[in-house]
Amino acid sequence: MEPLTLRGRMQMAALRKQRSKSKTKHRRNGMKTMQESFKRLKMEMEEISEEQKNIREGQRQVKEKFEAIESECEELKRETRLIIQQSARTQVKLALMFRILKAREAGDFNIAAHFTEILRAIVGREKGEREADS
Repeated sequence: MEPLTLRGRMQMAALRKQRSKSKTKHRRNGMKTMQESFKRLKMEMEEISEEQKNIREGQRQVKEKFEAIESECEELKRETRLIIQQSARTQVKLALMFRILKAREAGDFNIAAHFTEILRAIVGREKGEREADS
């Protein structure tokens, strides 16, 4: 193809025209694909945002449940301490009652009276504590 001949110039012009159309077509296609990519990215971002919102809601619910369990655990610990204290007091009272019985069997009424006073003091103190709690 000689560019100096008419035929050569016409062929060159035809090639330039084809290249120009091809570039325009590529630009249009490029813009289309870019717009499609933006739309796809926007949709993906919206999906991710929704997923994050769901995750935050799930975390909030888990936190609430955890706090409720912690609160219940503390209440159970407090109740357990009270039961242990009551059990210890009951054991002390039973031991005193047993000693009172043994002292009476042995005929040692002074010791029996002393243990009885101690038992009355303990029972009186417990009664006062119950009235104060009420």
